[in-house]
Amino acid sequence: MDHKQAMQARHSVRAYKDTPIAPQTLASLKAYAEECNRESGLNIQIVTDEPRAFDSAMAHYGHFSGVTSYIALIGKKGAELDEKCGYYGEKLVLEAQTLGLNTCWVAMSYKKHPEAYTVNAGEKLALVISLGYGKTPGHSHKSKTPQEVVQGDLAAMPDWFKAGVDAALLAPTAVNQQKFRFGLSGGAVTAKAGLGFYAKVDLGIAKYHFELGAGKENFAWAQSRGFAAERKEMKDERGMSATP
Repeated sequence: MDHKQAMQARHSVRAYKDTPIAPQTLASLKAYAEECNRESGLNIQIVTDEPRAFDSAMAHYGHFSGVTSYIALIGKKGAELDEKCGYYGEKLVLEAQTLGLNTCWVAMSYKKHPEAYTVNAGEKLALVISLGYGKTPGHSHKSKTPQEVVQGDLAAMPDWFKAGVDAALLAPTAVNQQKFRFGLSGGAVTAKAGLGFYAKVDLGIAKYHFELGAGKENFAWAQSRGFAAERKEMKDERGMSATP
């Protein structure tokens, strides 16, 4: 299974089995997290054998159970942190799916335990992703139509763009908001976050899905202040693509 196939198979899972993550699986996921950190400048960490974060009233209210492992999305404070966490966090979500693990994005239904991970000066814990072997594979949720998340006439868009939008609509978003918008401007793809809880995180997740569906070879992101421009600078500095 690759990330494109994992995107189709993945659903949010909140109830987990009392089964430790296999050592080889954990090692593979940690190695992938380090790749994401090198590309993004984030400080993503995988926390295991730590049940306290989801042993709270908020977690129980969110119907989480059996969670002892999670991905901590940590990075430098700034306007681009949320989108970065969404983009690279979803890469890890789909990688976990290919390794036989289940996940769920968690914004508020957990309790912070700073001793379980490292937050350096100038950084913050943005949110976490529960991780483990789910009791069920989860299920799909109601989705918006493609035209509802597109600026312009969808029928006039190229096929690769339509495939990207379809993939973006498979992306998990806070309370299933799907408030992102995609369009074409001067031959480049635009992506905008709407208003709502964790909308920029949602945009980062949706942009990675869009890339998977559309094929990165078929388009370029419209350059704007922030994340897209920063990724181009990283590419120029390193002489390699900063786009995973």
